[in-house]
Amino acid sequence: MAHVTTTDQTPSSKGSTQRSIIIIGSLFFIFGFVTWLNSVLIPYLKLANELNNFESYLVAFASYISYFVMAIPSAWVLQKTGFKKGMTLGLVVMALGALIFIPAALSRTYGLFLFGLFVQGTGLALLQSAANPYITILGPIESAARRISIMGICNKIAGALAPIIFGAILLKNMDAIEAKLAGLGVVEKAAELDALSERVITPYIIMAVVLVALGILIYFSALPEIETDAEDETVAAANKNKKSIFQFPNLLLGTLAMFFYVGVEVIAGDTVISYARNGQDIPTDVAKFFTTYTLVAMIVGYLVGTVAIPKYITQEKALKISGILGILLGLCAIFSDGYISVLCISLLGLANALVFPAIWPLSLAGLGRFTKIGSSFLIMALAGGAIMPPLYGYLADAWDAQLAYWIIIPCYLYIWFFAVKGHKIK
Repeated sequence: MAHVTTTDQTPSSKGSTQRSIIIIGSLFFIFGFVTWLNSVLIPYLKLANELNNFESYLVAFASYISYFVMAIPSAWVLQKTGFKKGMTLGLVVMALGALIFIPAALSRTYGLFLFGLFVQGTGLALLQSAANPYITILGPIESAARRISIMGICNKIAGALAPIIFGAILLKNMDAIEAKLAGLGVVEKAAELDALSERVITPYIIMAVVLVALGILIYFSALPEIETDAEDETVAAANKNKKSIFQFPNLLLGTLAMFFYVGVEVIAGDTVISYARNGQDIPTDVAKFFTTYTLVAMIVGYLVGTVAIPKYITQEKALKISGILGILLGLCAIFSDGYISVLCISLLGLANALVFPAIWPLSLAGLGRFTKIGSSFLIMALAGGAIMPPLYGYLADAWDAQLAYWIIIPCYLYIWFFAVKGHKIK
């Protein structure tokens, strides 16, 4: 495998590793903050740009499809720049995407908003391609899931804060504005919508400044560069005749596991409120909190991972448990009713928490000099968040919202298979 920090670290190297974890943790905070803003942007842009439901959900599609499109180019960039400069560049690209929101807001052009989201997603793809393998190989591989769990806590705390902060700005008095628009003429309505659209300018300028500042901080930081092109003797011997990334079945199977995982994670977070309201007739004032419950459940799962891995359970066993728990909760949601059914969907956050942290080290094990391109495959798989939720929506229209959750059962079955056997296939 790549040259990494070992368990017999000196005090100074341990301090360096801890500083590196803090820096990478700030990046995962940014990932969560920007990604979970979609939950606010969807209703905000729907009203400001007079969209239907399908058009408004292109917000999520534009964000997640960038991972698929830009992951391989990101690997090429990282080969040229290294991890640290690549992270800096990713933050600058994200800042550029945030600034695109200014002309989009002034002209109230939805296509420009989507382009800005895609550019931000491009920066996120570069950041994820760098940060995930970096934290994976920063220390001993057997505790990689624990480190990624810490990153997940940073990510989900940001995800919980983002809708609260931006929602207070963008969604302020939204119901009153929507009611007011119904009684306005064409000119007055356009002026009101223009004013609403411009709400996004100041917070996104602040976001751009913060992203650039963090990029500068990382560029001049003491973040060590980790060599992934060099291999130790055992891995080098095993990879002697390897010419292509397609010669690593554990990576390819892990990529599919990641695709299914991100799909079910987004389904759990993005469908639960609608399912509670329309599928189980739960009042909106109550239903609106179920996504928060999902995030809290994930944070609990990450906390368990930081304590339990690898001291009490291995990352392979954590992944097996996650797959089984996902299946059980999914079946419970399908065959129960009311609050129990909806809470089972929210509790999928607990089942999902340790999947992402475990898939990374199990998929990248033994890749050596192929690590960067391998990580790009896993980043491409985040496009599961763009593909699986619309499939759920199609099934919900064809059957009903509850029966549509059958789509998650084979996903968790595959995740369990990867934990039991898939990652062992070399």
